Parts: sequence; structure tokens; C-alpha cells
Amino acid sequence: MSPSPDSRLEALQHWLHQLPATLQLQPGTLSPVSGDASFRRYFRVQTAHEPLIVMDAPPPHEDCTPFVRIAQRLGAGGVHVPDVRAQDLGQGFLLLTDLGTQTFYEAIQADLAQDDTRLQQHMRGALRALVTLQQCPADDLPVYDDTRLLQELELFPQWYLHAHHGRAPDVDTRAMLARVFTLLAQQAAIQPRVFVHRDFHSPNLMIGAGAPDFVPGVIDFQDAVSGPISYDIASLVMDARTTWDEPRQLDWAIRYWEYARAAGLPVPTDFAQFHQQYEWMGLQRNLRILGVFARLSQRDGKHHYLDHIPRVLGYVRQVAGRYNVFHPLLRLLDQVEQTPKTDGYSF
Repeated sequence: MSPSPDSRLEALQHWLHQLPATLQLQPGTLSPVSGDASFRRYFRVQTAHEPLIVMDAPPPHEDCTPFVRIAQRLGAGGVHVPDVRAQDLGQGFLLLTDLGTQTFYEAIQADLAQDDTRLQQHMRGALRALVTLQQCPADDLPVYDDTRLLQELELFPQWYLHAHHGRAPDVDTRAMLARVFTLLAQQAAIQPRVFVHRDFHSPNLMIGAGAPDFVPGVIDFQDAVSGPISYDIASLVMDARTTWDEPRQLDWAIRYWEYARAAGLPVPTDFAQFHQQYEWMGLQRNLRILGVFARLSQRDGKHHYLDHIPRVLGYVRQVAGRYNVFHPLLRLLDQVEQTPKTDGYSF
């Protein structure tokens, strides 16, 4: 039987008390920061000089080893990530430097979106951080290939269509989805491969105090892979937690493309080609996310994730409506969502 959350907290407190006195920890100040969609929990603890972050990642559900390994790699590559001050991989406890108290998502929800100058400064910092991250070694990471991309897409019919909407796809729908899924996976898999964070978006970017050039802290990178170069920019400009209109998406994508070319990253020389690449990549990601959010609600009782589904559907419709090859998918969404047909343009 897995230990209860209270027993985990007791074990965590005991571990903190056993750490070297040179850390000058004050375990009595331990306070929750957040949880996430996984089994991980985070706490903040004070020291004599600075706050630190404690990660509780209970085995066997979570493994801290990839986090430690990738944090070291990204830090060496110039990415602003947490330093690991202490670790107990057997118990699933990490003591980390604190990158700040506010994520991009929290700042946007507060006031950042209303201050365009600050927003642009922080987003450009995020784009520069992404280019730095993509230059880190990735050859030994799991490969984000067409097989894995296809497997992820199955979450859409299983959890979004069937479990969430009660609509089991019939034979014709299955055949249509298979064609769309294969196209998306194959086109993504032939892109040049780089270090891919997989969730490079507003909840995983920290606004740190005094960070130079508005470069954010980057967290939640333990699931990194070697994969398509357009994946992380698609995650950022089609953020599942924050709605960005197309002009902003294009502005940030163009700036990223310019930074990437200047850094020698293997992006296409024609931005129009890259635009299609990241939009199709975003379609793959957002179809998967629809399945993930539906699963979090149906299976795990985390119903607040459903609040983001209209936004994700908007991104799916944006891409599916632009390219003729995806119009059957758009018609399926119209049927499922009972959406009236409207005129639009496509390529």
C-alpha cells in the first residue's frame, strides 16, 4: 500500500532535519507551493539567507533521476534552471534553488497581459531561453518519433471523443482519424531533432527577481526528449493555459525563427515552411491535450482541466480550418460540439 500524503510529509520533514547544518534550513517554515497533474508536490522552505524549493516525488509513481540529470545538463548549457542543493532519490526528495514566486501564467492572469511592453520583454526572453535550451545535447534522450507521436494521438478518440463526449468513433471516423494522425506524426518526425522540453509554456516559466534580459527560469523539464524542432515553439505560442491571438502567435514565432537562425539551429530558411511545421505540430499537441484534459477529469476527478478545453479547441480549429487536408477533422468537431458551419479561408 502506498504511504498516505501525511506520512510522506512526515518523512519529508524528517529528511529536512537530517540535512547538513551548513544549509541553514528552517524546516518549520515548510509551506505548500503547488501540485501538478502528476503525483509531484512542491513546498517552499526558508533558510537563513534565501528560500528553497522542496520537491516531493513519491516512488514508484515518480523518478527524480531524470530531473537531476537534465537539470545539470541544462544548467551547463546556460539555461536558468534550479540547482539541486540536496537529494534523496530513494525517497523521492529534492531540495532546489527557488527561481521565483510567480510563473508566467500567474503573471499573465494578474496583469502582465495588460502591459504589452512588459509582456513582449518577457516573451522575447522566453524565446531566447528556448533557443539556448535547443542547443543543449539531446542525442541520448528518448526519441520523439512517429510511433510515439501516433500513440499520443490515440488519447483524442479514447478520452475526448469516447469518454468525454460519449461518442465512440465509427469505422469511417476511425479511418479519417488514422489518415490525419499518420500525416501529423510523419511530418513531425521528419523535422530536424533538437532538445525538446515538451511543456515549454507559461506554467513552466518562472519570472525571477532580477533575471537578466528577462530570461525566465525553466522548470518541469524531466520528460525531455529528442524531437521536432518546432514542438516547443508551438507549445509556447499555442499555450493551453493562455489564449494568444494569431497576430501575437506570428510575431513571437517569427522572432523565435530569427533567433534560431542566428544561433545556427536547423530551422527552414523560408518562414512560410516553418509556419506550417509549427502549426501542424501544434495540432498534434493540442489533439493530445484534449485527450489528456478529458482523462484528468474523467479518470482522476481533476475537473478544472476542462476549463481549458475551449481554448485548446480554438487552436485546433485555427489550424484545421486553414488546411484543406484537415477539414474532415473540423467537420467531426462540428458534429461533436454541435457547432454551426461558418465560412472561412484555407490553404
